Amino acid sequence: MTNPKLAVWKFASCDGCQLSLLDAEDELLAVAAAIEIANFPEASREVLPGPYQLSLVEGSITTPHDAERIQQVRDESEFLITIGACATAGGIQALRNWSDVAEFTRAVYATPAFIDTLDTSTAIADHVTVDFELPGCPISKQQLLEVINAFLHGRRPDIPGYSVCLECKRRGTTCVMVAAGTPCLGPVTQAGCGALCPAYDRGCYGCFGPAESANLESLVAEWSRLDVDKPTLIRALRTYNGYAPAFRVASEQLEDSR
Repeated sequence: MTNPKLAVWKFASCDGCQLSLLDAEDELLAVAAAIEIANFPEASREVLPGPYQLSLVEGSITTPHDAERIQQVRDESEFLITIGACATAGGIQALRNWSDVAEFTRAVYATPAFIDTLDTSTAIADHVTVDFELPGCPISKQQLLEVINAFLHGRRPDIPGYSVCLECKRRGTTCVMVAAGTPCLGPVTQAGCGALCPAYDRGCYGCFGPAESANLESLVAEWSRLDVDKPTLIRALRTYNGYAPAFRVASEQLEDSR
């Protein structure tokens, strides 16, 4: 019996989430023994033809060419899993979605006519069916290994949907928003980073995107109580996961109310 084929695909992104698999180091040996890494340019020049039993997709869709290419990836993949904020929410490049891309193109490129780009940066799920989304900027290598393990054993990945606040409690970190009045996105952000920023007395930046049932209305009210103005709050919501539905709706409501 042959091992299932794994393919790793890159779209508009920085490659950081792909590298999380290589960062697994010792665990990667066990993964390589259970899966045939058939298409992974970051790790090998050898590319084996599909179909692939598992595809990991990093990056957002920002060009007409990539909008076509993701359809081909979907056709070649039995299971397709998106990894990282770019693939699951459009990434930091989704800031273009609230701006004039043509104006940016004219300002940056000597010959804008040569640039073939979309007005938006969108998640992979906006274009094809996705079997599972793994958020993060970058993703957690432990969570990625859990996703691959779940695939090998035919079960759903055990990835938490609760907020960073629970991670703070588990590591004994004092709440920076309650104790110091530091604006923090932890209450509405999905766990996965181990509450890294609050552990160093900084507010959460929302790297892992909205948690399940994120209460943005309450967060906005609390930040307002801390005298955070609307433009600052909008900028805080429009970072790595700014185009994730929960963050997007909240920031647009704030913008409309100014």
